[in-house]
Amino acid sequence: MKIKQRLINLVFQNPKIRVRYQAMRAKKGRFPSYLYLFWLWLSSGFCSFHSDAPRLYQKGSESSLSLRQSPKEFVNALEGYDVISFDVFDTLLFRPFSDPTDLFYLVGKELSYPDFRAARIQTERELRQKRKEQGMSGEVTLKDIWSALEKETGIPREKGMAAEWAVEQRSCVPNPYMQAVVKLLEEKGKLLAAVSDMYLSPKQIQSLLEQCGYHGFSLILVSSEETVSKGDGGLYNVLKKRVPSKCRMVHIGDNPFSDGKKASLAGISSILYPNVQTMGNRRRTFDLSPIVGSIYRGIANIHLYNGLYTYSPEYEYGFLYGGLFAVGYCRFIHHLAQSRSFQKLFFFSRDGAVLYKAYQKMYPEEKETISYAYWSRQMACKITACLFPREYFHRFLFHKADGSISIQSALESMELSPLTHPLCQKTELDPRQKLTHKNMDTVKSYLQAHWDEVLSLYRPQIEGAKRYYSHLLKDSTRVGAVDIGWMGSGAVMLNAAVNHLFGKNCFITGILAGTLSANSENADAAEPLFLSGALTSYLFSSGINRDLFQFHHPQKDHNLYWELLLGAPEGSVKKILPRHPNGWEICFQTPPPYPEKRKAIHQGILDFVSLFLETEARFGYSLPVSGRDAYAPMLTVLDPKNRKFRKRMEALLDEKQMGEQV
Repeated sequence: MKIKQRLINLVFQNPKIRVRYQAMRAKKGRFPSYLYLFWLWLSSGFCSFHSDAPRLYQKGSESSLSLRQSPKEFVNALEGYDVISFDVFDTLLFRPFSDPTDLFYLVGKELSYPDFRAARIQTERELRQKRKEQGMSGEVTLKDIWSALEKETGIPREKGMAAEWAVEQRSCVPNPYMQAVVKLLEEKGKLLAAVSDMYLSPKQIQSLLEQCGYHGFSLILVSSEETVSKGDGGLYNVLKKRVPSKCRMVHIGDNPFSDGKKASLAGISSILYPNVQTMGNRRRTFDLSPIVGSIYRGIANIHLYNGLYTYSPEYEYGFLYGGLFAVGYCRFIHHLAQSRSFQKLFFFSRDGAVLYKAYQKMYPEEKETISYAYWSRQMACKITACLFPREYFHRFLFHKADGSISIQSALESMELSPLTHPLCQKTELDPRQKLTHKNMDTVKSYLQAHWDEVLSLYRPQIEGAKRYYSHLLKDSTRVGAVDIGWMGSGAVMLNAAVNHLFGKNCFITGILAGTLSANSENADAAEPLFLSGALTSYLFSSGINRDLFQFHHPQKDHNLYWELLLGAPEGSVKKILPRHPNGWEICFQTPPPYPEKRKAIHQGILDFVSLFLETEARFGYSLPVSGRDAYAPMLTVLDPKNRKFRKRMEALLDEKQMGEQV
């Protein structure tokens, strides 16, 4: 008994083990899963399941694993049956939790009771066990559970029941696949039954079904009322007595044992609808806070595994690894804008494109105060060369002096072609010669000696940028500028240009997703700007989420996989030129390849944002998404065991410039 109790506690206390156990039980049944659970228990003493990253699917999209025949085709296959019976939870209805008992977290919130989830689980489990020991069925009602909970917690039974029922109502959503199936079956006049092993009453089950659009069920059977269950086979015998004799019957549900084996033993055909949470959880991370993590996984699993649609790998990359980040980052931006009284928010191109759209979804009332602002590293370095010459030479010469481009090409990228001939003539360098660290200083020295000529070539670009940003800023004096990161020099340079070159008086704060990590070159470069408040970071910095600060590694392409989530299909801004009389023209670099795949990534992000907001709207409150939670799904992508998964995405990565961090 002690070992059995330890195994039970292990399942409920360790989410990693619970997911593995549930997956094995769904696949192999009760007894093989018990042996597997015992092995997991033994193994847990020698290794940590908490830190294990799941192995991601590498051969295509996850949703392709669960794509079913169309609802119409499925209904046609049911034509020979007179009665179609459905399981309710995880078949007709979904809850946005990776574990159904996580719903009790929200009940605990409503009741302001600590550790309520554990108390609720334990009370129901002990109550069922006690009834079995007394020779009863073990089936209980919500009233039974709360009568026992009242004694344990002191919460009045009626108050507790009302709170739990309210959370249940707000949590349930229809399964889009089964919703389409049931509608077609109704049109064919089939007799439909809902059969559930559940502590809720038939009236409550009917209410949940109807609020989710199911109105055609003639019969609703619930174990709590009938005192028999699908698990013991008794509920199927009740079902057969309640329908006309000699009817051809089929039952559809997610549990291989109670919905599959037991239905068949009762003489009812069965069709398994795999549990979306069991299927998806094995590829989800559990390295998040409990409530947000469960809801993140629940939403993801429902969306990808319901069987109605299949999505591209790029779409799923955005949905799974960028969606939660976009929600949390936009909320961080919003709170910062309020606390610092920003009059405007700029979302820098290209990395700000999808964030700009997500922010509009979340805060449509701020439409007039946010702008998609054209700005880039290359443009910023040229415009502010007079203010940040070290940064200018660092970007255009130091980072390109690896022998990959010629001196002529380097000067062209700096838009200094008129200086190529005099420079090469003076220094006796061949313009076709490769730019290396040996000749870089010679090129730099010449440009420094002719600095006025260099700056004169950038004056039109300064004027064009001045016109453009004067239009965006108007009379603003406090602005937040949103970027992915990493040093934050984009916002710093814009602030300097606005105040020293454009004749404005406006302080611009850089809002970064992440800053330089411990593995970055000059990791402490931005520290003074964080101290002054000129920069702030969401995901990590030297002062927050230090495990991420230590983990994130630019030389392992971590920056690039984050930028892949956000990078728009458009090319980066090359420069802004003045056009008469007071206008401007934005000039772009060549767009990156595979624009449709990049759009798919963004659509995945935006779809997750929409589903998350819909979930919050049902709950009636916002869920806090910390920077640590927002990074957690990406930790799985960046885990060494998922190298092959990353390999599929490499063709979409922006050009790798390993030491460059702006």
